[in-house]
Amino acid sequence: MRYDGFESLLSDSTWRRGMRHLAKSDKRMAKLVSGFGTIKRDWGSSDPYESILESFIYQQIAGSAADAIVKKFRGLYGGRFPKPREFLRTPEKRVRGAGISPQKYSYIKDLCKRLVRKELDLKTLGELPDEEVIAILDDVRGIGRWTAEMFLIFSLRRVDVFPMDDLGIQNAVKRNYGLRRQPSKETLRKLSDGWSPYRSIATLYLWRSQDQALPNEK
Repeated sequence: MRYDGFESLLSDSTWRRGMRHLAKSDKRMAKLVSGFGTIKRDWGSSDPYESILESFIYQQIAGSAADAIVKKFRGLYGGRFPKPREFLRTPEKRVRGAGISPQKYSYIKDLCKRLVRKELDLKTLGELPDEEVIAILDDVRGIGRWTAEMFLIFSLRRVDVFPMDDLGIQNAVKRNYGLRRQPSKETLRKLSDGWSPYRSIATLYLWRSQDQALPNEK
């Protein structure tokens, strides 16, 4: 049975409902919604396998550096991501030469082995609730809650995900809400409760506020 307890972040009607809800939730979020409007972005590949590969590469490094590594890595395979069997046939030294660290190489290798052995079926994850998806992915080497939440947002386009462990989110909340120190998980949980069921949209506004100042605050 397909899980229908979510909407798609790609839906215009979802964004309109989400923007109205967030604007009513608190004054600061209302300013972000008003200042940035609908956030248009390149969502990248919706392929679950490729989405996880990107998440591995982006872990704990700056976006621009990760972009360069993704480009080099894909360049090894004619500008695309390798199929699992194809990756496993590639010498580790060649992959490392594209900027993939030993640790991240081990993550990709473990994922590809699971897929080849059919121990993991990524195509069925879209039929499951968020927490079940997180639990399944958490068993894969290198995938913790943060990576699973990125998968939920950017691959499955889930609407109500709030990655509290994301440093960018913590910094954005601290700055936008005038906090003296990094917000605790309890503070983040209480704040985000008012944004539900559109916490993914709130997350995107907070990320945007880190990259771009509001027009009236430049």
